[in-house]
Amino acid sequence: MKAWVRYVTVLMFLYCSTLAHAGTVLVAAAPNIKFAFDNLEAAFQQQTGIAVKPVYASSGALTQQIEAGAPYDVFLAADTKYPERLYTAGMTASAPKVYAYGTLVLWSKAPVDLTHWQALLKGPEIRKIAVPNPRLAPYGLEALRALKYYHLFDPLKGKIIYGENLLTVIQYVDVGAAEVGFTAKSLMVAPEMRGRGYWVEIPQSAYKPIAQSAVLLKRGASNTDAQKFLAFVYSPAGRRILKANGYRLP
Repeated sequence: MKAWVRYVTVLMFLYCSTLAHAGTVLVAAAPNIKFAFDNLEAAFQQQTGIAVKPVYASSGALTQQIEAGAPYDVFLAADTKYPERLYTAGMTASAPKVYAYGTLVLWSKAPVDLTHWQALLKGPEIRKIAVPNPRLAPYGLEALRALKYYHLFDPLKGKIIYGENLLTVIQYVDVGAAEVGFTAKSLMVAPEMRGRGYWVEIPQSAYKPIAQSAVLLKRGASNTDAQKFLAFVYSPAGRRILKANGYRLP
């Protein structure tokens, strides 16, 4: 196991154990759901009085943490592969189930015309393109798939810089380390991001559907509050929140 995984897992264990004693549901969440989660959390707590605490990291990194013993109750992933991996390993209390379909977008903080984004990426005004780490972040994997679909990966690979996850990509673009970045529509439509640049949806024919699955982890099997929260995600109220945050529903 890599040293950083051990280190992060120890920190997560200490941090999460403290919250667990306070009766909090601990949710491992992919960054694309950050703003939607804020709404889910608020609505669920208002309805039930139960506190929910998310920890954000790429789905691959969260999976490694869970495999190393991080005490999460629920896993909201950005794909189905990682929850399936945990399910196959016997580390979940339920089978993965799709809660939403994500949409890949290209975002720029600068006032650029993204109508012809393929030509723009090849032009001299774009020096760096931020992409989530495809080894850990499903949106990064699909971003590279889209670039390859349009025969852009080879011409542009010298411009690509990789961030750990979607929030890192937004940070790179925000501070000017990259002119554009591939990210999630669910982050772009949030009130927190309105007026902060320009974005365009990548045609869904260029990448595989981003089916995002959730799963109740073994630790959550004994936590009725965690089970209630997971049920809320799939409830009509939860689905309305996800749809309002730019997701397509299963």
